[in-house]
Amino acid sequence: MGTRREPTARQLRLAVELRRLREAAGLSAREAAALLGVNSVQISQIEAGTTGVSEQRLRRLAAHYACTDGQLVDALAAMATERTRGWWEDYRGLLPTAFLDLSELEHHATFRWDVDFLHVPGLLQTEDYARALFSRRVPELPDGELELRVQHRMQRRVVIDGTQSVPYEALVHEAALRIRVGGRKTSRTQLANLLELSEAEHVSVRVIPFELEEFTDVSAAMVYVGGAVPRLDTVVRDGPHGVGFVDSEAQLGVFRTLFRRVKAVALEPGRSREFIHRLAKEL
Repeated sequence: MGTRREPTARQLRLAVELRRLREAAGLSAREAAALLGVNSVQISQIEAGTTGVSEQRLRRLAAHYACTDGQLVDALAAMATERTRGWWEDYRGLLPTAFLDLSELEHHATFRWDVDFLHVPGLLQTEDYARALFSRRVPELPDGELELRVQHRMQRRVVIDGTQSVPYEALVHEAALRIRVGGRKTSRTQLANLLELSEAEHVSVRVIPFELEEFTDVSAAMVYVGGAVPRLDTVVRDGPHGVGFVDSEAQLGVFRTLFRRVKAVALEPGRSREFIHRLAKEL
């Protein structure tokens, strides 16, 4: 297989998981290479995501690493053999790579959780709302790139309203619903869109009201994307230097706990719809 100049986040995740399996088995890259009859450079390239690995070699490595989790091995094999060119590839070279990596991650998701405090989650945004957000970016985006970002965000909604939609839960703070992004009309339309989307059986929108006392469990937005098996789940966090993917088992466990705690105090879906409807009438 040829060498990749820029592995995708999914390819890097496969590489990381293979390295973790090797390290858990207590083997060096040189020892793993000997088991396959290759040199250690090839193992290093596989574990860096700069070169692919065949399903046969992946399963041989997993067997040598004494990995008994058949579902994990099958999931990794699927990642290794995936050749589908997703719709997001049309944006390669036009938008930052992180946008494409997020779309690819969502495409393979088995479920999706969002927690947001200042804005309506991206998958639930209307076109005007998204455009208003992107237009406030500093430094200011050129008109062409701004429209590409809006278009890309709208296409991402296939995750929840397409033919292969997945279970989706969004926990949205009251502050995010009250902040008037793009003005009164845009905000009112956005709330109406939230109500419409929340009626779908696979979509749950729950409000975190201001009235909660001592609510400090989560202080920043969180996107939790379910993998083929729990070990392949991913958390996406926005930071000052861009988007970061969190995938260590320990950290994933922390974020699962945080989500459950926030969900436990958020309003039930029915009461949340009533709450959003009331806010919309106030605009």
